[in-house]
Amino acid sequence: MSHLTDQQLAALKNALEERRQELEQHFKDNDEENSLLGESLRVSTGELSTVDNHPADAGTETFERSRDLGINNALRDELEDIEAALQRMEEGTYGICVISKEEIPYERLEAIPYTPYAVEHVPGRESADERPVEEQVMTPPPSGAGQTRQEHSGRFDDADAWDSVEDYGSASSPVPLPGHDSDDQDS
Repeated sequence: MSHLTDQQLAALKNALEERRQELEQHFKDNDEENSLLGESLRVSTGELSTVDNHPADAGTETFERSRDLGINNALRDELEDIEAALQRMEEGTYGICVISKEEIPYERLEAIPYTPYAVEHVPGRESADERPVEEQVMTPPPSGAGQTRQEHSGRFDDADAWDSVEDYGSASSPVPLPGHDSDDQDS
């Protein structure tokens, strides 16, 4: 017995089928034969030689091909997930987390209709909550680190740059001539 109503299941199935059609149309319009992503750089660009081009032109073309292949791989994975979700609908296991066997809330299925996981069991989610491994081997800074340490270190610090330069005046203040005191400037 599913926790989803017939209307909810119908709406989700409709959303899955619409997205499947969009993705199938994308692959029909942009398959490897038409986009020439599987061909050499020379064939895909239509150039007789890549020698006469600036190296950045080849770099741009390589980047664009790489990006397109990455997008196609992500869309192909999404299409496979949609097919699996439709299969789970046929089997009557749709909306049940494949790990915990708990019901997936309708709101989550509305957002990601092909998901087989409850939020708590999404693979890779646990690593997002953990702190970086580097923190385990880092030592805390010495006591007094920060402003107090910088003031007493005896070294020039970029944070003090304006204070040092300001002693020489600014564009709007009079600047004493070399060898003259600032009191002597009016003369």
